[in-house]
This record gives sequence, C-alpha cells and structure tokens, in this order.
Amino acid sequence: PTCVSEYSGTVMEHCLLAIDRTLQRFGENGLPLIGTGDWNDGMSQVGAKGKGESVWLGWFLYGILKQFESLCREQGRQDVAELYRAAAKQLSVSLDKNAWDGQWYRRARTDAGQWLGSIYNEECRIDAIAQSWSVISGAAPEDKALLAMESFERELVDRELNVIRLLTPPFDSTEPSPGYIQGYPPGIRENGAQYTHGAIWSIIAWAKLGQGERAFELFQLLNPINHTRTSNEARKYAGEPYVMAADVYSVEPHEGRAGWTWYTGAAGWMYQAGLEWILGIRRRANRLYISPCIPEDWPGFSVSYRFSQTI
Repeated sequence: PTCVSEYSGTVMEHCLLAIDRTLQRFGENGLPLIGTGDWNDGMSQVGAKGKGESVWLGWFLYGILKQFESLCREQGRQDVAELYRAAAKQLSVSLDKNAWDGQWYRRARTDAGQWLGSIYNEECRIDAIAQSWSVISGAAPEDKALLAMESFERELVDRELNVIRLLTPPFDSTEPSPGYIQGYPPGIRENGAQYTHGAIWSIIAWAKLGQGERAFELFQLLNPINHTRTSNEARKYAGEPYVMAADVYSVEPHEGRAGWTWYTGAAGWMYQAGLEWILGIRRRANRLYISPCIPEDWPGFSVSYRFSQTI
C-alpha cells in the first residue's frame, strides 16, 4: 500500500525542518550525533547507541547553516537566520576545541568515548574527508586547515600507487567494531582503499586554499586514463579508462585495481572539481562566476559557455 503523508510543504520548509531536527541531535562534545553512519555509512556502529559524534558531519552542518542563514536573510526570516548564525558559531568553537588532534582533525567519537582518526589510533589514524571538509566548510581556522591538508598529503596520498586513501591504516581488529566497514578486507572499498567520491573533495579543498598545482596534480592522479597508459597499467587497473571507478584497492594482492566503475557519485564530483574549482566556472542562480585556480605553467584556457540559446 502507498503511504501518503498528511503533511505537505515547500522544499524550503522541508529543508528547515531537517536542519531544526539536526540541531536537536548533538553529543557531549558539541558535535552532531553520527547515529548509524554519516557520509560513510560503513561506520554503522560508531554511534548506534546514540552517543557517538561525527566531526565530518560537524563541518558539513556548518556549511549548510551558513548557506541557509544567507537564504533566510534574503527571504526576511531574520529570526531563523540569527538562530543558524549562532548555531554555526558555536559549532565552529566545538570543532576547534574538541576535533583538533595536533596535526589534523579527528573523524568521529564512538559511543564508548573513543576517538577515531586520531594519531593515537593504530587503525584509522587519519581520515581524508575530515581534513577536506575543514576547508570546504570554511569553519576551520586557516592555519589549522592548511596543516590538516598538509597531513592529508603526507599520510593519505600514495604517488607510487596513484591512489588517495580514504583513511589509513585500514580497520582490521578495532574493538568495538566501527561497523560493517570492518567487514571489508583491509584496503578494499571504504576500508582504506581510494573511495573516489570522498577523495575528490581534496581537489576542491586545495583549490579553495588557492593551490592550483596541488589541486590539478590530484585531479590527474584520480583521472582513470592515467591508470591505463600502458598495457601493464591497464592489466593492473582492470577498469575502463574513460569512466570513474567508485574505488581503487590499495593492498596486495589487488593493489591498484579498480572496483566497480561507471560510478555517478564520483563522476559528478570529478566534473564539479574540474569545471567549477580548477577552471573556476561556477553558475549560481542567474550569475556566472569565473575564478580559476590553475597550475602556474598553464598558458591559459578557453571555455565555450551556453546560456539558454546563447553561446
């Protein structure tokens, strides 16, 4: 049987209800509850008992709050805008106080009060998206955000294998288990492989920091055509060179092999990273913004842009 809600509302009203619900779900460190997973749904046991918190979700929520604060002001909803402004400010304070680990940002705190993504962890010592989103959200102080991304480069980018790990070292025997992510063998999919969707956010982070060389280097590193230039590379990668792979394995005996391909989550973000952040061509409502962040040795580039029927 089809269930139809007795309630209806605009998209904006749905968004505000979702935000308001989220603002009621914070843990003791002032960070959003992770529940049975955030972006990484493999972390399905980190907060299943209702206490675990997510650093990544903190960055993400901060970005949402700032965008909707602006939108609410435009619509004359000053009370809601002020509520979101205050919530974002408090969230940034909590993230700075409780998520910083000295050289990078932690990833999450479990129901049992243990941190993941900390230098003190034997497994999941550092996680990629907690670093990238510290920059993308705009919530982190610039000095810490830059140090976090330097740590990301050092710890997670493997230029010999041409992969960007989602986290390292992989989960294997962490107790209590963080969830079904630990059910994957180490170096497979979300468990320490290159999970491309999340890895692409590092390109956007470097572009937001104004570092075009690094942004483009990682774009090239993730580009599947650069994994298949020779017959040996093609045999190792074993995926199509013209579409994005969801993941690339990082541990023998499957080191450097593509997981499932034609993955739209990665393709959509790769397109955005290249077009909107490296080339800097961004359409927002009826405005076109041009703000490139390209390598210094590029002589330039040209873009043909179609607006309605006009080139």
